[in-house]
Amino acid sequence: MKFNKQKSPQAEKEFGGTLGATCIPVFLPLTVLYLLCVCRSPVASVIQWPPVLPPTAQLWDPLAPVLILGWMALQSFFYLLPMGKVRRALLLPLAVCAIGVSFLLSLYLYICSFWAPHHALAQGGNTGNPLYDFFMGRELNPRIGSFDLKYFCELRPGLIGWVVINFGMLMKEVELRDSASLAMILVNGFQLLYVADALWNEEAVLTTMDIVHDGFGFMLVFGDLAWVPFTYSLQAAFLVVHPQSLSPLGATAIVTLNGAGYYIFRKSNSQKNQFRRDPTHPSVANLETIATATGKRLLVSGWWGLVRHPNYLGDLLMALAWSLPCGFNHLLPYFYVVYFTVLLIHREARDERHCRAKYGLAWDSYCRHVPYRIFPYIY
Repeated sequence: MKFNKQKSPQAEKEFGGTLGATCIPVFLPLTVLYLLCVCRSPVASVIQWPPVLPPTAQLWDPLAPVLILGWMALQSFFYLLPMGKVRRALLLPLAVCAIGVSFLLSLYLYICSFWAPHHALAQGGNTGNPLYDFFMGRELNPRIGSFDLKYFCELRPGLIGWVVINFGMLMKEVELRDSASLAMILVNGFQLLYVADALWNEEAVLTTMDIVHDGFGFMLVFGDLAWVPFTYSLQAAFLVVHPQSLSPLGATAIVTLNGAGYYIFRKSNSQKNQFRRDPTHPSVANLETIATATGKRLLVSGWWGLVRHPNYLGDLLMALAWSLPCGFNHLLPYFYVVYFTVLLIHREARDERHCRAKYGLAWDSYCRHVPYRIFPYIY
């Protein structure tokens, strides 16, 4: 296959363009390591000065790359199927190695993309600017043989790793205090449900922006392999060092909030997926729609008539429920809620641009029918 240097038509650069693509790969890994260090400190303040810096010796353990690469190999083995010794204080070395693997895999993907056929390239990551294209990803769905690297990384190593880290935090709390706290059990249970739902409904990821539109570059590689497992598990890591007690009433309220968020998230996604599979199905056949020039129809009733992204609303309610068991004395456990709110608002804005370009006047009509984006009567 010949060396492919052909550029896609000029497209608007995202994430701050070249400057963002240069700075984000530096600051995001540092953010992961900083948050993990803050979790382990007695103060647990994200704005303490001087910042919490671990000794260099704590950043490396020869077992860490073995575990990271072994975990990737194990998940690759499971991915292809049709269906140890105790070591302490490895969280930081594991995060360092996951970050290193993210950079190496991203570099491999960038180099290999020059031998990919032009139709396999992602328009948004094929600008000719090496820094930006490395960050966004030149190739849409890079493969080794039939092994789809993006589809594999999107759900398996990071999401399942997140659950494994959480369970490790629960076991550490049992070791320290002879039993797991209610707060730790709730965090583990909530997040296990979320990951199990994602794996059970794995085919739904095929319609997401990550798979359909974005190239597989550092942005997604780092997010999948390092950011998700090592920042989404912050609540569990926080509770090991900063135990919290929950009243039965408080626990009931948090469980109710998570249940409401999950119900909205699952019902809205299921309604959308059912409509895409079979718009004549009795559960969606009576929903009001708007026709588009592409031949598709946009839902303007049911969950998708409430707001344009009801699944995002459910996601954010669950995110808040995951943080509340950690109490209100520290900002750190709420990092995920703040980050995820910014992420989903930014993603919604990207969705808006793509849908307007794709559906034209039909999208404008849809927006008039459904004026609120994520939060009913607010935004």
